[in-house]
Amino acid sequence: MHFRLPVLLGTIAFIVTSCNTQQKKEASLIKAAPELETPVVQKLSDAERILAATYKAHGGDLYSTAAYSFTFRKKEYNFVNKGYQFRYEVNYEEKGTQITNVLENGTLTGFENGKEVRLTQKDIDKYTEALNSVIYFATLPHKLNDKAVNKAYKGTTKIKGVSYDILEIMFEQEGGGKDFDDEFHYWINQETHIIDYIAYNYTVNEGGVRFRVAFNPRKVGGIHFQDYVNYKAPLGTPLKDLPSMYENGTLEEMSKIKTEDIKIKY
Repeated sequence: MHFRLPVLLGTIAFIVTSCNTQQKKEASLIKAAPELETPVVQKLSDAERILAATYKAHGGDLYSTAAYSFTFRKKEYNFVNKGYQFRYEVNYEEKGTQITNVLENGTLTGFENGKEVRLTQKDIDKYTEALNSVIYFATLPHKLNDKAVNKAYKGTTKIKGVSYDILEIMFEQEGGGKDFDDEFHYWINQETHIIDYIAYNYTVNEGGVRFRVAFNPRKVGGIHFQDYVNYKAPLGTPLKDLPSMYENGTLEEMSKIKTEDIKIKY
């Protein structure tokens, strides 16, 4: 049995040497490995958190590939979204002429009876603003995620006994459009996360203050659409005062904003 001892000792020595070598390799790897950075979790602001919930409630990711047509004030509108790409179109008849304006990724082209026409810069600006405005309100809050949008949380309030979060929306001059200095307030239902009230002031055409009350909510293809009663307030009225003025009946009703005959475009 004694002849096995050297073999056994040699085996033990080999194992110990192998373990030491492996430990040295592991230590070397650990020392050489770069330190992993702890991922930084970006905390959403109150405004971002509320807008994210609102965006989801109104349609969420469906907006990225949305393609719809609808009628507004006897004009037919179409919009197609493909991520950051978009195509807006309006068709209507004016003095026997069929007018079509197409806004594609920020470039407007005009047609009369199917033929492209040359437009002045003044007309381009006017038609672009009008087409953008209609699609903007019809697809709220889709465009509130644009880079040019500045959003701020303005606390909570109650309107007719219902609790609301208030978002203030303003725009950067670059990318904010011609009316970048307009100011908006949105009152978002804390339970449904739907925009029930909108207020805004504007400076063009001598300026104005408006308050919109949503009605006729419905889902079409998973996206939330609604109509509005449009009220007028005296010029210079702070937007935060409009809900109480609405409850008191001191706002002047101007019109109804109806998005009708909504259809999904396949």
